[in-house]
Amino acid sequence: MKVIAVATQKGGVGKTSTTVNLGAGLALGGARVLIVDLDPQAQAGTALGVNLAGEDQLSRSLGWVLQARLQGMRMDVATVWFDRSELLAEFEDAGMLHLLACEESTMTAAQDLIHKKGYQSTPVLRRILMELEEQFDFVVIDTPPAVSSLSATALAAADYVITVCVPEYPALKGAAATRGTVAYVKDRTGGECDPQYLGAVLNRSNPPSRWKAQEVNIRNGMLDANLAPFQTDVRSDNRISDSFAYGVPSVLRFASHPPGKMYGELMTQILTRMSQSEEKWELPERIEGEAAGV
Repeated sequence: MKVIAVATQKGGVGKTSTTVNLGAGLALGGARVLIVDLDPQAQAGTALGVNLAGEDQLSRSLGWVLQARLQGMRMDVATVWFDRSELLAEFEDAGMLHLLACEESTMTAAQDLIHKKGYQSTPVLRRILMELEEQFDFVVIDTPPAVSSLSATALAAADYVITVCVPEYPALKGAAATRGTVAYVKDRTGGECDPQYLGAVLNRSNPPSRWKAQEVNIRNGMLDANLAPFQTDVRSDNRISDSFAYGVPSVLRFASHPPGKMYGELMTQILTRMSQSEEKWELPERIEGEAAGV
């Protein structure tokens, strides 16, 4: 089982859409996938058609699972996750897709408890996930956009970390800060957790004919900041954000259209990097001189 965290310190860059489309794409390819919604805003759940409401639903929040474990109690995670494999029904040879959903009040309480208990509690999610390693091939974690005990918990849970950037200067700074944070996880968890940074996704990009100076600078800046951008961008496409309203990731709704193809190419590059040393990663070329539209 491989655990991937999608993380950035800048909100609004498409972290959740990257998470759910990557997870759904892996499931579409035949893998057994668990998506973990660790962001109190619970957008990953919405993107998969799950919104926790009412006491019976709140009892299925990941926030309760984390609180119970931190207080020495065990919960059977299989009793709280949601099976969303029905979203794959029309595809042959698909795998399975499950969701650990969350809700704001229970996740906020869990965050406070992690903070109160200190760094020794940071590996709590990883310990829970390692108990599921015979049941899933991949876990993909959606993380909070701010620096917090929950974001630290997400990084500690991961084998690999992917960050997300958009063609804006603040997003580049947030992605670079995330890469730097990954490097400290091993020391802060006493060697228990050792995530590997895997690269940066440029999201909501424009075609080359529409590149302006800022987009060219961001693309080159991703290379200069050692963010190891993937060769495939996820270009701006309203079908990606519109899919949230249907509770079906765009990689499934539009599998044979640009959203599905872009995420499919990105997924292939992610899997390739997992099997390679960093020096063998293929990166996009630096843009020299004047690009079209600049």
